[in-house]
Amino acid sequence: MTRIGPMSKTSSMGRGIMALLAVGSRNAEGLSGGTVADIATDLGKDRSQIARSLRTAQQEGFLLRKDHRTYAVDWSLLTDAQLLSEQRLQTDGATALAGLARETDEGCFLGILSGDSTVTIGEHVPASSNMIGSWLGRPYPAYCSDAGQALLWEASDDEVRTLFSGVAFVRHGPNTPVDAEDFLSRLRAARARGYSIVDEEAEPGLYSVAVPIRDFKGDVVAALQVVGAKARLQPRLEACATALVSWGRWLESMLGQVPLQNVP
Repeated sequence: MTRIGPMSKTSSMGRGIMALLAVGSRNAEGLSGGTVADIATDLGKDRSQIARSLRTAQQEGFLLRKDHRTYAVDWSLLTDAQLLSEQRLQTDGATALAGLARETDEGCFLGILSGDSTVTIGEHVPASSNMIGSWLGRPYPAYCSDAGQALLWEASDDEVRTLFSGVAFVRHGPNTPVDAEDFLSRLRAARARGYSIVDEEAEPGLYSVAVPIRDFKGDVVAALQVVGAKARLQPRLEACATALVSWGRWLESMLGQVPLQNVP
């Protein structure tokens, strides 16, 4: 895939995007919107050009024209995109799970964060994996679950500490983290590696690798996981991790996430 370069500021599309982002910035600062004069001043651009850009953005459904000739972001467009992203997480997530399970021959899962727990929303478990039962809809403590580190990938240290502030770190396996600082240490190692490894943290003999899945806004909305017996999965770590990262990137592309740099 090719790198998406910066938008030319002299093109009509570039000017339109700059104007749209300027309106969004005013909303982020708590302002209701901005007039043509406001946006032109913010950008240091000619008012006639800004007026055309804002009018076009309104016609395309990105902006609303409000009272007092101000423009504001039309959030219904974002809501529609969010709903579509959630639907694609289910449908394209199922495709990713099936493809990943086919390549790894292990149980593959898609999880989300719910409070201080993770919940499985999708799974594909080959008969050869010897895994019994379903994890769909079942919560598990995020500090030791297969998906926990991946789902908290973008969280700050303070956010992680706050999330786990009232959580008792009960031992579920021989390597369960003992506290939030222990969890953070493992999370930092996972980020440096590019994927998480949960080695007998959730239960004895269980091993897993996971990656975060981002949507069109760049937010982590799910974790894609490969889970299996340690004796079987750990010796194939490199091959399984490669397949996991590849399918994770594919699923993110289906959700509208655009990579910022070249990927294989």
